[in-house]
Amino acid sequence: MCEFNPKNDGRRIDKCMNWLIHFVNHSSKFRTVASCCGHKKYPPTLIVTHPSYDEDVKLEVFSNKIIRRKKKFYVKDKQGYFYIPECVNK
Repeated sequence: MCEFNPKNDGRRIDKCMNWLIHFVNHSSKFRTVASCCGHKKYPPTLIVTHPSYDEDVKLEVFSNKIIRRKKKFYVKDKQGYFYIPECVNK
């Protein structure tokens, strides 16, 4: 797991997920749209798209949930952690 750094807005991929993102993007037709390791607070998330999917359909791999948005997948909590509401059990 990566340490959470709320001031590191420039990071696009959590360091601990680099290997997974590389594997998904280079060994299949899936393409990564967004990802987050969860930083020990939320479940890890990996949102992918596939050429056979409708444009508005994305799949969150770990939860197997369909996300029907083109962007803004994550919501920021009060502590500055990002999560996908559909993937968090409350």
